[in-house]
Amino acid sequence: MKKFAQFIVKKPAFEYFIIGLIIFNAVLLGLETSPKIMEKYGAWMLFGNHFVLAIFILEAALKIIAVAPRFKLYFGDGWNLFDFSIVVLSLIPTTGEYAMIARLARLLRVARLMSTIPELRLIISTLIRSIPSMGHVLMLMSIIFYIYAVAGYHLFHEHDPTHWRNLGTSLLTLFRVVTLEDWTDVMYAAMEMHYLSWMYFVSFVVLGTFVVINLFIAVVLNNLEEAKQEQLAALQAPASKDEILRELRQTQEALQRLQQKLERGSNGATNKQDD
Repeated sequence: MKKFAQFIVKKPAFEYFIIGLIIFNAVLLGLETSPKIMEKYGAWMLFGNHFVLAIFILEAALKIIAVAPRFKLYFGDGWNLFDFSIVVLSLIPTTGEYAMIARLARLLRVARLMSTIPELRLIISTLIRSIPSMGHVLMLMSIIFYIYAVAGYHLFHEHDPTHWRNLGTSLLTLFRVVTLEDWTDVMYAAMEMHYLSWMYFVSFVVLGTFVVINLFIAVVLNNLEEAKQEQLAALQAPASKDEILRELRQTQEALQRLQQKLERGSNGATNKQDD
């Protein structure tokens, strides 16, 4: 059973099948938002969701059996825990007081694409490992936001109380400016008070958008390159003791089978000569 499970889960076709199933499940969840489709095909949609869940349970069982009895190889992997948690949450009944949680858990199945596709796993891992480095960039951005928010309140709150009424509103206005969403309207309203007000907004856009945001991108790209290097190093790492022993056992079995074939061939040739 263990060898069969290992044979299945290591097949690329099995991985592609799971990816296709996740996409199929995503389509089903999208179609469920249509009342007309649910009214006409609700029973089939329910069957499709149960079928997908059954396959996911079978997949988790096969992966666990494949590493038995060393279950730590499965549960010690963060991505496997993520997949397993989604499967467990999907078992919550879709009726009763936990119906909403069950529907949200079904929606999480789409997120399994992140754990199934290696390239997406690399990007997510890069974002997670970038969080400590981003902390310093966030601190710099917070300082810039705070200084400009207090300055903006003192400069513009009397002329434009809608956008600069207090510190909280000023911070929200600056967030709007840094996203470049109609920020010129805020600037033109301030320029009605004094034409040099554009210097405040332009300097903030340069610092907040072009400098700080690019720092975020630089941090992510740097960590992405490091993650790729670590991945290459892992692929080039020397084989472990267990891997060497497993290869030796497979080689011995192949040699034994070859020896048996040679013996059968020589015995057959001898019998023919005797005849």
